[in-house]
Amino acid sequence: MSKVCEICKKGPVTGCNVSHANNHTKRRWLPNLQSVRVNVNGRTRRMKVCTRCIRSGRIQKPVSKVTVE
Repeated sequence: MSKVCEICKKGPVTGCNVSHANNHTKRRWLPNLQSVRVNVNGRTRRMKVCTRCIRSGRIQKPVSKVTVE
């Protein structure tokens, strides 16, 4: 499973943890991805999207069909 947003292509970033003794160890910062149902060309599709794209409204969530009796 890739850890990349399907909308903005945001992915992992690498760097170093730096201790008080100035020891450097490699680490990764991962994007906050959520699995969301999205309307794409009139069809509902499940996508991995970062929370920034969800908050900014770059995706359109499907409208649920509620039956009233």
